[in-house]
This record gives sequence, C-alpha cells and structure tokens, in this order.
Amino acid sequence: MLTLTLSVAMIRPIWHSNFFRIVRIGALMFAICTLLVRSSEQQKQMIHERESAETIPVYKETGKASWYGPGFQGQETASGETFDTNKMTAASPNLPLGTKVEVTNLEKNKKVEVEINDRGPYAKGRVIDLSGAAAKKLGMVKKGTVKVKVVAKVHKKKPPKKKFSKNGSEVHR
Repeated sequence: MLTLTLSVAMIRPIWHSNFFRIVRIGALMFAICTLLVRSSEQQKQMIHERESAETIPVYKETGKASWYGPGFQGQETASGETFDTNKMTAASPNLPLGTKVEVTNLEKNKKVEVEINDRGPYAKGRVIDLSGAAAKKLGMVKKGTVKVKVVAKVHKKKPPKKKFSKNGSEVHR
C-alpha cells in the first residue's frame, strides 16, 4: 500500500503541472482565435463600408427618356466610341462619360443598366437618350418616350493607359 501511495503522490505534481500547462495553452489558443475572428469581422465591415460608399447614388432624376438608334448606327459618340444600337449605352447632357446609370421605366417598372457614352438628348424636357437595345429592354420602343427614373452610382475613373515608345520607355504628355 505504501508503494501505491508514493506512486500517486509522485504522479500528482506532474499531472497538476501538465493540467495547468494545457489550460494556459487552451487560453492562449482561445485568445488568438478571438483576435482572428474580430480581425475578420472588422475586415468584412471595412469591405462592406467601402462597397456601400461605391454604390451611393450621386445623381437621381425623374423625367422623360427617348431612344435613338438606326440613324446613328456606326457614328462616333462623344466618348469616341462607335455607336452601336445593340449595346447598353445612353446619352446624357450632364453626366460624366463612362458613368454607369440605372434607368427605370416608371410605367412598367422595368430596369436596365447603361453606360453614358454620348451627349444628348437635345429635345426639351428629356433627361436621357437610350440605345435601341436599352429601350427594347425597358419596353418603350413603340411608344418612343416614357417617364423614367435615372440613378447614377459613384463614377470610378479608369486610370489612363500608359503609352510607351518603340524602345519601351514611357511617354509623358
């Protein structure tokens, strides 16, 4: 019996120190996981705030929309692109070229996203001129004009493409 008592007495301090070592390691792992989760949540929050800021409407207008197409097919737009009535584009008198705009047909509650690549319309009382493809998607081709809501999102400018000379050096203008 004495041997058994001595064995238990010798094991107890070893078990006791190992137990606290395991508890300390567990607490450390818990703290690290908590920090990682918080860091991940903060990162998600920052991404959400950045995306929200990028989609805040910067322009809203309600008015008449018209569409243009066949007579302008192949002509140069204000942006320098060739007009294609089959693309989702539009003309605006004041929005920056390249702006993405959501246009809603208020009579049929249909929506379309277009890119501003031209100037116009020039008819009084109209706020936007749509390509044939956009007009078709909004269901306004036969009618010609329709009341719409125009909402533009934040305009992100594309960085200018760098130009290089034939020897590979960058050309500054």
